[in-house]
Amino acid sequence: MNQVKHKICMVSDFFYPNMGGVEEHIFNLSQCLLGRGHKVVVMTHSYGDRVGIRYMTNGLKVYYLPIKVFYNQCVLPTMICSLPLIRYIFIREQIEIIHGHSAFSALAHEGMLIGRLLGLKTVFTDHSLFGFADTSAVLTNKCLQISLADCNHCICVSHTGKENTVLRAKVHKDRVSVIPNAVDTALFTPDISKRKSNCITIVVVSRLVYRKGVDLLAQIIPRICSRHQDVQFLIGGDGPKRWLVEEIRERNLLQHRVTLLGSLEHSQVRHVLNKGHIFLNTSLTEAYCMAIVEAASCGLQVVSTKVGGIPEVLPPELIYLVEPKVDALVEALEQAIADYRTGNIICPYQVHDKIVSIYNWFNITKRTEIIYDSVQQESKKTIGEQLANYLSSGVLPYLLMVSLCYIALQILEYIVPRKYIDIATDYNQPEPSLKNKKNRTT
Repeated sequence: MNQVKHKICMVSDFFYPNMGGVEEHIFNLSQCLLGRGHKVVVMTHSYGDRVGIRYMTNGLKVYYLPIKVFYNQCVLPTMICSLPLIRYIFIREQIEIIHGHSAFSALAHEGMLIGRLLGLKTVFTDHSLFGFADTSAVLTNKCLQISLADCNHCICVSHTGKENTVLRAKVHKDRVSVIPNAVDTALFTPDISKRKSNCITIVVVSRLVYRKGVDLLAQIIPRICSRHQDVQFLIGGDGPKRWLVEEIRERNLLQHRVTLLGSLEHSQVRHVLNKGHIFLNTSLTEAYCMAIVEAASCGLQVVSTKVGGIPEVLPPELIYLVEPKVDALVEALEQAIADYRTGNIICPYQVHDKIVSIYNWFNITKRTEIIYDSVQQESKKTIGEQLANYLSSGVLPYLLMVSLCYIALQILEYIVPRKYIDIATDYNQPEPSLKNKKNRTT
């Protein structure tokens, strides 16, 4: 085994068994970092009876903290209640870098605050875009500004996402880097034998929520089905807007042409994509859309709304980009259908090879390592310097919370000194014995 370079803790409310873009990003990045000799542990909250320590592929250690979910798979940000447990894990695992994920994750912000007070370096990856006008966006942006005021470095998944984060969180642009997501192209491979030859299948794989444009999808389905009798829809995903799609299907008697698969495990997504000819994405806002990359990797024609960072994701020849309007999406779908019927499409296997050349998790990991190397070289900040950084956010009461957390850590250091905390044994891949090596050579 190579010598461990960094000891990293990925912190987020979103992780397996919950599935999504953030969860997949954390898992794949962790696996590649482990392969390059780093130590990586993941910290998240409990999911049902999944509480305590679990080990995943290649010895990835996951701490499922016994904390109840408060809202939308996130914990209540108390800052104090989970402090002893989080401190214990950071010391036990000898963590050097805290890497938080998702602006929605209260646990990520809480972990980064405690890590900074312990003298650790912090990195944050923002996976989403936010507005500036409505009340929820204003509050979320202010919370993010407070959290990132003392963060060592930020990562965004697109240039549009970087611009959005710099504006809403008031982070200096030099402390923000752009590192896109990637896709496991070895898993998402084309298999045209699964496609039906007597019809054209339009696939939608998305959470059925307002932000994903389900209201647009509900208007598109009856119009496309009425104009093209050989077109059917295959919809994977679940959410609060599922009733709308079901209602449209029942009202227009499209039960035999619109199939709702419900929530999918990530291992099932490839099989669903390979049944389709065209992939439809109707998102209203998106920092980076993993779904369209996975669809293109499986050789599908991609029709998508032109919002957020989506125009940066795929080359123009691999995607039909339109405004998030029903008429524009219907026109783009009809153009994609016409191109398929006339054979004016790129071979699915050529599309897959192009995605392989563009997106690679090992390349993403190397770029992330550069961030880790740079933050490790930064000097340790005193509590006074940290409070001064938080003061720049303009929320003075938050300084009391930071001070209270600092005092609590000092009390814990007296009650439970770190010298009495057992250091966890690092997981090492068992090396083949000399005897086995001799047998293989002979």
